[in-house]
Amino acid sequence: MSTVMPSVLTPGDVAGVVTAVRATGPLVHCITNTVVTNVTANVLLAAGAAPAMVATPVEAGGFARVADGLLTNLGTVEGEQPDAMRVAAHAAVDAGTPWVLDPVAIGALPLRTALAAELLAVGPTIVRGNASEVAALAGGQGGRGVDSLDTPDGVRATALRLARESGAVVAVSGAVDLVTDGARVVRVRSGHPLLTRVTGVGCSLGALVAACAAVTDDRLLAATAATAWMCVAGELAAATAPTTGSFAVALLDRIDDVEPAVVGARAGLVAEPVGAAA
Repeated sequence: MSTVMPSVLTPGDVAGVVTAVRATGPLVHCITNTVVTNVTANVLLAAGAAPAMVATPVEAGGFARVADGLLTNLGTVEGEQPDAMRVAAHAAVDAGTPWVLDPVAIGALPLRTALAAELLAVGPTIVRGNASEVAALAGGQGGRGVDSLDTPDGVRATALRLARESGAVVAVSGAVDLVTDGARVVRVRSGHPLLTRVTGVGCSLGALVAACAAVTDDRLLAATAATAWMCVAGELAAATAPTTGSFAVALLDRIDDVEPAVVGARAGLVAEPVGAAA
């Protein structure tokens, strides 16, 4: 595992994370959106990771302790899921398991908004969401359900503040993704519009972030590599499958077979000075 935190991430750094996930097959514990459980599991399998959907409180804590990474995704907050997330998050912190908070659709919906704030206080390793979700987690307004009304540029200062105050890396999805740990800012300038037209891409990206966080101590690199992997796979999939149904299948294929060096080379990484204007 990497212990050096480079000031500027390189294509080789990203390629190294993809290679490590495939080589080690991290076990990722997902408490996630029931709408996309199958998609999320398939994305992890395509990446070479091992998915486990353990969403009952009596099992969640023990499993979070033995897993290599944890995803808590608020896409559906039903039944025992909130309690399972609470138990798993605390267990992950105790065990040193990296964990991802995906605050889906918070802001307008009070139950999940309160739960997201509660989980944020536990101390996630990485927060991943769209711009409106990140703004809402920092105390602002949310979007329209899962649709963002903001952009990564529009919440740049908010993301930096959230990263500094929470200690988590914050990854903001958008046309150009933004990832920050409060001291570094990276843009990922790759992807394709079809990624927004298939159910579960954002939710499964959170799981992929958890898998990448299991293989590197540089959490900014983990979030950046996962984002680049999904975005580059989307670009490649769209080139041969330009409609939504075929694209969904091709996306899994490209996550599976894209060369690590291609992910790094096509990621479109841009290191941005922290003080730069949004």
